[in-house]
Amino acid sequence: MARSSQAAIAPVEHIARSILVLRGHKVLLDAELAALYGLTTGAIIQAVKRNIGRFPPDFMFQLTAAICPTSSPSRGVAMLSSVLSSERTIAVNIGVMRAFVRMRELRASNAELAHRVDELEARIEKKLATHDEAIAAILSAIRQLMNSPAPMRRPVGFTADLSKKR
Repeated sequence: MARSSQAAIAPVEHIARSILVLRGHKVLLDAELAALYGLTTGAIIQAVKRNIGRFPPDFMFQLTAAICPTSSPSRGVAMLSSVLSSERTIAVNIGVMRAFVRMRELRASNAELAHRVDELEARIEKKLATHDEAIAAILSAIRQLMNSPAPMRRPVGFTADLSKKR
C-alpha cells in the first residue's frame, strides 16, 4: 500500500488527537479504533472477545461499555490489528504506532525544553539580583544628591558678625 493512501486512511495527527490518558495510561477508545478501521464498535468488541487470550489486562481495560487498548507500548492496538487482518488495519496500525512514537518524542523534547527554561530562569534570576543591587545603589546615591544641603556661600561685600566676641 502506498504511503499517501496510508496517510489518508490514518493520519498520525488525527490519531494523536484521539489518544486519551485514562487511569494513567494512554489509550484509544474502541469507538475511535472502529472509526479508523472502518468497522463498528461491536465488531471490535466481538473480535476481542473471540480472541481474549491475546488481550491480557495490561493490554486493555474496559470502561463501562468501551474497551480501551492501552499504549504499553500500543500492545492492545497491535494485538487488535493481528486479529483484524486487512490492508486498512495494517495502515491504521502503522499510523497508531507512529502517533504513539511521536507523542513519546514530544514528551521527551518537552522535558528537555523545560529543563533548559529552568536553567535560563535561574541565570536570569541571578543576573537580576546583581542588577537590582546595582540599581538600588544608584538610586541611593541619587537620593543623597537630591537631599544634600545647599552649599554655604560667602556673602558679597564686608560683613562682620558682631555677635561673636573675641
